[in-house]
Amino acid sequence: MQSLVEWSHLPGLSPYAETLAAMEARADSMARGETDEAIWLLEHPPLYTAGTSARAEDLVAPDRFPVFPVGRGGQYTYHGPGQRVIYTMLDVKARGGDVRCFVRALEKWVIAALAEFNVKGEIRPGRVGVWVVRPDRPPNADGTPAEDKIAAIGIKIRRWISFHGISINVEPDLTHFSGIVPCGIRDHGVTSLVDLGLPVTMADLDAALMRTFEPSFAEGPACRR
Repeated sequence: MQSLVEWSHLPGLSPYAETLAAMEARADSMARGETDEAIWLLEHPPLYTAGTSARAEDLVAPDRFPVFPVGRGGQYTYHGPGQRVIYTMLDVKARGGDVRCFVRALEKWVIAALAEFNVKGEIRPGRVGVWVVRPDRPPNADGTPAEDKIAAIGIKIRRWISFHGISINVEPDLTHFSGIVPCGIRDHGVTSLVDLGLPVTMADLDAALMRTFEPSFAEGPACRR
């Protein structure tokens, strides 16, 4: 599908509650047919969000940063400076009307953008987000390779319009993730592009995201795997 997508860079650190309200308003206007699809690229100040499946015991440090309950799927996530947040207000019905395929297209998009920096992002059954194998780390106790999470995905769909979206770690303070069990997964760590030894900037990642967006959402291939 080729469509008119409005890309916006939000400057500075976007306050969470106000940005969420603006995102929901944009999604509602899209559902009414008043505006086109939109992708917002931004950063938030340090905070935790609690998705609809969040468990209280996974909030390890409840007083460390503000905590925002949100209506997207998933559990606890961290947002903060150095992490690219990508809010995707897209017409899921026009893009095939299959939510499972839509989520796979989001995954495919993240993987394609990471590949621009020779990073092999992978999906794991039962684990949300995009992962990278860490051959520089000792293997797990069961002999499987060590893996770290580099990107999180969590969306909500209302009236066939998606909102919330993706976060990709460029150069956040990785110690900030220790205040939660990210996405409820205790056995794996979190990484970033800079942590992997890659001097990637936000501008570099944004350019990669814009280059790989339309091919990743081309009709069909996202569900053939």
